[in-house]
Amino acid sequence: MAKVLGVGGVFFKSPDPQKLNAWYAKWLGLPIETESGVTFCAFFPKTMPEKGYTVWRAFGVDTKYFDPSEKEFMFNLVVDDIEASIAQVKEGGAATIGEIEASEYGRFAWFMDPDGNKVELWQPDGKNSHG
Repeated sequence: MAKVLGVGGVFFKSPDPQKLNAWYAKWLGLPIETESGVTFCAFFPKTMPEKGYTVWRAFGVDTKYFDPSEKEFMFNLVVDDIEASIAQVKEGGAATIGEIEASEYGRFAWFMDPDGNKVELWQPDGKNSHG
C-alpha cells in the first residue's frame, strides 16, 4: 500500500497574497521565494530543530482551539526563539493571544496574522520524541 511520507505543504487563500507573504518574511523571517512565477516558502528537514516534527491533526467542528479566528484552520510554525518571535509579530501589528505556555512538547504562543488567521508558534524543547 502507498503511504504518506509527510506534510508537503500548507495552502490557503488570502485577499492579498503578496502583502501577506511580505509580512511573514519581514516579521518571522520566512524564506519567501519566487520560482517560475510562483511565490512560496519551502522548509527542508535540515532546518527543523532536533526532535522537531510535523503534526497532522483533525479537530472537531466544535473546537474552541482556533478562537478567536473564524477560519476552519490554524497554522503552527516552528520557531527558534519564541519570545523574540512574539515580539516581532507584535511589532508588525499582530494581536497576540494569551501568554506563552510551556508543555511536555515545548513552548507555545499564539497570534492573529493580518488576514485574521490564528497562528501557533512552537519552540520544541528537544526532549520530546515521536518516531
